[in-house]
Amino acid sequence: MIDLRNIETFFWAAALGSLRAAGEKLGTTQPAVSQRIAALELALGVKLFDRAARGVRLTAKGQELLAHAEQLIQARNGLIEAARDSTTMSGRLNLGVAETIVQTWLPKLIAEIHMAYPDLTLEIEVDTSEMLQSYLMSRRIDLAFLMGPVLEPRVANRPLCTYPLAWIAKPGLYSSEKSVSVETICALPVITYGSNSTPYRQVRDILQRYRFPAPRMYGSASLSMIAKMALDGIGTAVITPVFLGAEIARGELEILDVEADPLNDLHFTASWIDGPDSHAARVITHMAQQVARNSVGNVLITDLGSEEI
Repeated sequence: MIDLRNIETFFWAAALGSLRAAGEKLGTTQPAVSQRIAALELALGVKLFDRAARGVRLTAKGQELLAHAEQLIQARNGLIEAARDSTTMSGRLNLGVAETIVQTWLPKLIAEIHMAYPDLTLEIEVDTSEMLQSYLMSRRIDLAFLMGPVLEPRVANRPLCTYPLAWIAKPGLYSSEKSVSVETICALPVITYGSNSTPYRQVRDILQRYRFPAPRMYGSASLSMIAKMALDGIGTAVITPVFLGAEIARGELEILDVEADPLNDLHFTASWIDGPDSHAARVITHMAQQVARNSVGNVLITDLGSEEI
């Protein structure tokens, strides 16, 4: 008889490309993973993996059997989900979050998750959207709230929220005029998201279209740092004003009317790799959509409806 644990171990070793990573995922040791795979290979009479310089690589037969293994695990998980109390969920979910979400509605979501699922442990990692996508594809995290969507095979994306971008500066930094030219803006640094981000590239392209081939731009992965530099009058920030309401209300910062092409909104999605263990990701995404829908500054107009979980 083939042990389903061995099939699950085979699946995760293949998905993660490493026996060590599979052991961490399954809460066991690398020797135990090796033993389970060896037992499965013996039971099936085939070789599933070849050793690679880094980790393991599926054989042709292993690649052929991987989809069958996933179907068995999904059937097992489907049976468990159908039998379980829909109000309970336990285990650990590795959640990656972009800082804009952290600064807006993530605390409210965490509170609601704790109330609804007290036995579910969250491991939260805050990073840039580019890094979160990398973590997701390597399965370091189970679910990402990021600037998306993630256009990769098998990745499920659901809309969360949309926030506007704006040119923001210390009042009086340039003039008291209602509108400011790109030439005036470029007299000082333009401060925005990290240099590998979509907003950075968008701002750079706008400035270059206005004949500034090498604009002085400061990129940062920290929104609080960007806001601090704007407050200190170092230059103009291009970020979402959604978490700067207090500073704008106190007159410490202002939104500028810049004579340039309009800035594109920031679209955030919940993204995860659809697979045997994605039930928690779907449930938490549904909760996140409800929280984000009512967040201040969200301009997402799509009717999210009742997301199937």
